[in-house]
Amino acid sequence: MAFFMKPWEKYLYAILRIVVGFLFIWHGSMKLFGFPPPSGGGSMPMAIIVVGGIIEFVGGLFIMFGLFTHVTAFIASGEMAVAYWMAHFPAAFLPIQNQGEMAVLYCFVFLFIAARGGGVWSIDSLIFKSSKESVRDDA
Repeated sequence: MAFFMKPWEKYLYAILRIVVGFLFIWHGSMKLFGFPPPSGGGSMPMAIIVVGGIIEFVGGLFIMFGLFTHVTAFIASGEMAVAYWMAHFPAAFLPIQNQGEMAVLYCFVFLFIAARGGGVWSIDSLIFKSSKESVRDDA
């Protein structure tokens, strides 16, 4: 029973990468361009907002399209870890209490994407295709 999804694994991973990258873009867009309009929240120093916005917007695009996926997702994972410890953790211990659940989820999803890479339907697979990569995608 556990193997019924196996033929779809690499495509479902690609969909996960694309959706997570797409969602991440909007966090950066909100910080950099004010669109969509933020619904409120705390204030952070402008430098942190700009740097975070660039990582989120550009990183989201790169992850969505699967470009330099290993490095980009690793940087995004680190940004989400920093965001959690700086913005959420001081408010309360548990993510459910401090509204840090999304930061934690993004952190670990990006860490997984950093380890896995672009996979199918990615620019990385077109540019950096090697026999090792094709074996890993089919596994």
